[in-house]
Amino acid sequence: MANLLDLRRRIKSVKNTQQITKAMKMLSAVNLRRAQERVQNARPFARKMTEVLTELASHTDENYHHLLLDRRGDERYLLVLITADKGLAGAFNANLIKAAQAFIREHDGKTVELMAVGRKGRDFFRRREIQIVQEYVGLTGKGRVSYEEAAEMASDITRRFTEDETIDKVFLIYNEFRSVLQQRVVVEQLLPVSRVEEGEGEAADANQPQAQNFVEYIYEQPPAEIFSRLLPRLIETQVFRALLESIASEQGARMTAMDAASKNAGDLIGSLTLNMNRIRQAAITKEIIEVVSGAAAASS
Repeated sequence: MANLLDLRRRIKSVKNTQQITKAMKMLSAVNLRRAQERVQNARPFARKMTEVLTELASHTDENYHHLLLDRRGDERYLLVLITADKGLAGAFNANLIKAAQAFIREHDGKTVELMAVGRKGRDFFRRREIQIVQEYVGLTGKGRVSYEEAAEMASDITRRFTEDETIDKVFLIYNEFRSVLQQRVVVEQLLPVSRVEEGEGEAADANQPQAQNFVEYIYEQPPAEIFSRLLPRLIETQVFRALLESIASEQGARMTAMDAASKNAGDLIGSLTLNMNRIRQAAITKEIIEVVSGAAAASS
C-alpha cells in the first residue's frame, strides 16, 4: 500500500502533467482558429477551380493529349500520405496510417511508392516493406504552411508523374477538417486529372438538383497553352488545400485530446487526494488509539 509521501509525489506529478496538457490545449485552440480561417478561405477557390478545369477538360478534342490528363495503365501508384510531425493528437495519425495500409492491401499486386509528408507517417512506413521516394518533415509541425511550400511539393509530384512515366496514378491521403471533434480521412486521386464525362454530369444532375449543367467553353488561346498553365496550378491548389485541411484537423484533434487528458488528470488527482486523506485519517486514528490505550494502561 502506498504511503503518504508516495501519494503526495504522485499528486504533484499529475498536477504538473495537467498544467502541460492545459497549456497545449490553449496553444492548439489558438492555432486552430487561424488554421480554420485559412481552410474556409481556401475551400471555395479549390472546389471551383477543380470543377471548372475537370469540366473544361471533358470538352477538349479527342485528339488532344496532355501528360496530366491522359489516362495510363493501372499498375504503379504514387501515394502521398499527409500526417503530423508530432503526436499527442488522439487517433489523428493512427487513422491516416490505417487508411494508407488499407489502400496498400486493396491494391495488393500493384507497385505502390510512398511520398511521406510528416514525421509520424515517415517513421511508421520506414520500418515496413514499402519504398519511400520522398519525405517532407517539418512542413506541418509549425502549425501553418505557405503556398510556396505547397507549390514546391506539388511541383515535385508533377515532375515525378510527367518525367517518370511508369507512374500511372497519384493518390492523396489526408484528414479533412469537419469540426473540432470530427475529422474525415480522405483518399482521392490527384493525377491524372479526371475528366467529367457527359453521362456523369447528367447522373449528377438527376441525383443533385443543385448541380450545374455543362457549359460550352470558347477557347481564345489554344487548349495546350491554357492547360499547360492551369493544370499545374490546379495540382498546387489541391495540395495546398490538403495541407491546410490536415493542419486544422491536427490542431482540432490535439485540442480534443489535451482537453480529455486534462479532465482525466483532474479525476486522477481527486482519486489520489481522497486515498491520501483516508490513509492520513487512518494513521491519525491509530495514533489516538495508541495514546488512549497507553493512558489506560498507565492508570491501571
